[in-house]
Amino acid sequence: MSKIEEIVEHLEKKISKVLQRQQVLKLENKKLKDALQQSQSKLAAKDLELDTWEEKYNTLKMANTILGSDNDKRETKLKINALIREIDHCISQLSS
Repeated sequence: MSKIEEIVEHLEKKISKVLQRQQVLKLENKKLKDALQQSQSKLAAKDLELDTWEEKYNTLKMANTILGSDNDKRETKLKINALIREIDHCISQLSS
């Protein structure tokens, strides 16, 4: 009987260690998920900031072109033409 008791005790100790390890891994997993969430939030904020700066840059580029800068003149003309076509399309829809 003592041999069986020893085996049972040994199994209980192993199970206990596995359960403890599982708890440690759960805590570590939670910390990693929190860190990931935080990193994703920071990344989203940086993406939004990048979009804002790109918009400001494009606006500044267009303003420089309108003020007489030779750089990007063609691009600005195309953008203005696209806006005019869009306005004409809206007017035609309103007229119908």
